[in-house]
Amino acid sequence: MLSERIRELRKEKRMSLEQLAELIGTSRQTVHRYETGAISNIPSEKVEAMARALGTTPASLMGWDKDSTFSSFINKEAGEDSLTPASTKSLPMLGNVACGEPIFASEEHGYYAKASSDVYADFCLTARGDSMINARIFDGDLLFVRKQESVDDGEIAVVLIDDEATVKRVYFNREDGILTLMPENPTYKPMRYTGSQLDRVRILGKVVSGQYKI
Repeated sequence: MLSERIRELRKEKRMSLEQLAELIGTSRQTVHRYETGAISNIPSEKVEAMARALGTTPASLMGWDKDSTFSSFINKEAGEDSLTPASTKSLPMLGNVACGEPIFASEEHGYYAKASSDVYADFCLTARGDSMINARIFDGDLLFVRKQESVDDGEIAVVLIDDEATVKRVYFNREDGILTLMPENPTYKPMRYTGSQLDRVRILGKVVSGQYKI
């Protein structure tokens, strides 16, 4: 559990409740509630701050990161598939994608990432920025994407805008013909497209899973 991992890592660091509280900008009592599970819905910014203070990653702290190093997650050559355990498969890395401002997602030839065999995805990209942190997508996360041209309202997708890509929740108002790309960070504004603007937008696929990049 998250509460147990916080307590265990703090004790490993020989850090007091007061010290951790000071590092993440909260009170000793609040940290104690985190560790006892009295507060289970911890804000994402506090999870990030605690991860930094405890020398780990948000994904690892949340219990999502099973691999300790990103180097064990990446294969440089497609030919290394024979070395991949039967429970995993290789997916092509198609470049970086922004979680904030779009960044051109060009193909990085020759790079592959390992994914569990039960992850139904076609390619993966590295997230950049902080606009999706409330969806637990952090800068550096490796996102696994299933190719599809449409998604249901509220699903997270990789969306191509002109020649640039971004990750957002997708909503489409068919009655008014308005496509909204919604961030998961209140400091970012929704991106809306209608009429001829819709010709600039294309959904590349649905984000189906992720892995934190060290």
